[in-house]
Amino acid sequence: MGNGIAHVAAASGFAVTLIDTSEDILQRALATIDANLQRGVDKGRASAQDKQAALARIRMTSDLQAASGADIAIEAIVENLGAKEEIFQKLDRIMPEGSILASNTSSISITRIAASTRRPDKVIGMHFMNPVPVMPLVEVIRGIATSDDTWKRVRDLATRLGKTPIEANDSPGFISNRVLMPMINEAIFALYESVATPEAIDGVMKLGMNHPMGPLQLADFIGLDVCLAILRVLEEGFGDPKYRPCPLLVKMVDAGWLGKKSGRGFYDYRK
Repeated sequence: MGNGIAHVAAASGFAVTLIDTSEDILQRALATIDANLQRGVDKGRASAQDKQAALARIRMTSDLQAASGADIAIEAIVENLGAKEEIFQKLDRIMPEGSILASNTSSISITRIAASTRRPDKVIGMHFMNPVPVMPLVEVIRGIATSDDTWKRVRDLATRLGKTPIEANDSPGFISNRVLMPMINEAIFALYESVATPEAIDGVMKLGMNHPMGPLQLADFIGLDVCLAILRVLEEGFGDPKYRPCPLLVKMVDAGWLGKKSGRGFYDYRK
């Protein structure tokens, strides 16, 4: 998600600093951005000069201090509240008072993240969809303390990135995953209870409901560990057993079968 956000921002004319924990990760991110920009060139949506200009706008570093002059930081780390609170506290100390701290979280409370900083009015959710360069939506989530000015600035930024911002208030799963994850979980239960094969479950949703991707394939694409983390946020946040993760999902995550990124999920990607 981070390299996708960097790609879109750089292609939209912004100077971008891409920060991660190691040089290897950063080089893989740059290779992905390069390949995705080239795909746009090959399809005639951009020129080779546009691609080189976008790449030139991206600076890479493993030093978080590089965010010290940024107008906005968009965090896209692991879906874990403690980890997000830690990075937001560090960014809060580093960045100028007027800068915005945004989270690409798919389910965690913006209000709770914001409470770990000294600028809760400038903390907001900016939930991009994957793959970022392709999907037009940015779900913009206001915490209880998020100011109107912060909302307007992030809305305008999303528009400048070529995205469509849709506002949501701070509630577990927001709009997107409150609707999506129960559907994915029910599809996993259908498999768990031997109702049908993965291909049949996905086929019904694609051919009968006109979904571009079936729920099990989509879960593999999102990451089964991410799906499980979101369902647990929903279950804890609402206290409702209807959000209980399917035991098959838990078992697959325990086995390290995380979907496409690990080579195996509901489908086998190792070939």
